[in-house]
Formats: sequence, C-alpha cells, structure tokens
Amino acid sequence: MSGYRVPARRGESEYVEKRSSFLGVVEPVSTEEEARAVIASVKKLHHDARHNCWCYLINGGPERYSDDGEPQGTAGIPMLEIFRKEGITNAVCVVTRYFGGILLGTGGLLRAYTRAAKDALDDAGTEEILPKVHFFLSCPYSLAERIRLETVSFGGCVDDISYEAQVSMHISILEDRADAYSARIFDMTSGSVSPEREQEKSC
Repeated sequence: MSGYRVPARRGESEYVEKRSSFLGVVEPVSTEEEARAVIASVKKLHHDARHNCWCYLINGGPERYSDDGEPQGTAGIPMLEIFRKEGITNAVCVVTRYFGGILLGTGGLLRAYTRAAKDALDDAGTEEILPKVHFFLSCPYSLAERIRLETVSFGGCVDDISYEAQVSMHISILEDRADAYSARIFDMTSGSVSPEREQEKSC
C-alpha cells in the first residue's frame, strides 16, 4: 500500500543573503483554488515586497510556479524541485523577497529561493496520506453500535451516519484492511449486512 506525503501544517522560514530577506511559507492544500488563495493572501500581506515567487503541486493534478519578475529559472522551478525531490504533493510554497540593494546573480538567487523553500518545508514537517476504501452499509438499529465498534477496532472511521427506517453509514477503512473488514461485518451479522464499496479515494 503506497500513499503520498503532504505538509503536516503551515511552515515558515527566513533567510538573509546580502541584505535581501527571503521569507518562505509552506501550507498543505487540496485544490488549485486553495493554493491560489494562499498565494493571494501572502501577496496581500507582503504587497510592498519586490517579489512573491510561488509554486504548488496538487496530487493527481497540476504543478504550477511563478518567478514573479526574478530571472527565469531562479525561483519558481528551484522551489518546485524541493517538493519533487522530497516526494511532497498537495502543497503550496510562497517565498517573498525584500530586496537589500545588492544583486545576487543567478546562482545566488537560486540558492536563496531553494533554501527558503526547504527551510519552510522543514518547519512544516510532513505526513503520509494512505489510500482508503469507502464503504456504504445499511443495518438495523440493533446492529448499529456493534458495527460502529467493529469499525473503530479496524482503525476505520464512520464519516457519516443517518437514522431512518434503518441506520445508514458511510465508512472509510485503510485499503490494506478493507477486505478483512468487509468479511468481518458480513460474518458478524450472519450475512445480513454487506458493506458496499463506494468510489475509492486517497485521503
């Protein structure tokens, strides 16, 4: 079972090179819209900065970057490469530069943006997201609590539950436990409840 790695939380960094300050921010995101909202927020906060360079990677989706006026290839791509090398996705990074009056050259810029992005990612930390299988099941009220407890014992989650003529549950289980869980519920209820697989997600 293989998953993917994401930032565990918001991370920040500050790196100074020849009086230029490079302020890095990394945040976990799930969509392009979330990534662009973070970028807009940082740009608004640092509206007086010379550059706000950024990149983001979405799992199963696009990778984008911007040098925001810096020489081509000195900011956005080096930042993006940090996340690629670390195997990180669902992440956005913005590095803000306050110009210190001394030109850094192509090599200096590349090192500074790389360092700021890496330090912000280190501050954020990472976590692995493992694939899950999502089930739907319907059961009598008399079995609902037993099924809920069995779900918890398998490390699963009852994501949603509704009480009508019967109890309906949407359940998520780690992929490598899904078959055993389904068989256990079927056996435990003498075949009266059979979890149905819904669309599988990595979440």
